[in-house]
Amino acid sequence: MNIKPLGDRVVIEAQDKKEGKTKGGIYLPDTADKERPEQGKIVAVGPGRLSDDGKRLPMNVKVGDNVLFTKYGPNEIKVDEKEYLIAREEDILAILE
Repeated sequence: MNIKPLGDRVVIEAQDKKEGKTKGGIYLPDTADKERPEQGKIVAVGPGRLSDDGKRLPMNVKVGDNVLFTKYGPNEIKVDEKEYLIAREEDILAILE
């Protein structure tokens, strides 16, 4: 992948946490639940946003962090037949440890 995000944006590889079956033991087809993911792994980070006085503010996340993000904040992109999400740092809610 050759994506370099600008400003305070990050590239996220979404992780689907689909269960193949419900708690009651019913198997679900792939088409049953097409909700957008809310978790992923950061694969690229921009340099950070500029403050009002022109200074670059460092990012709070780094490549390799597993994060929780807002469901509809990130934009979907496709690069080399693989889907990624591009989000602003403010769309990231937490770093999962």
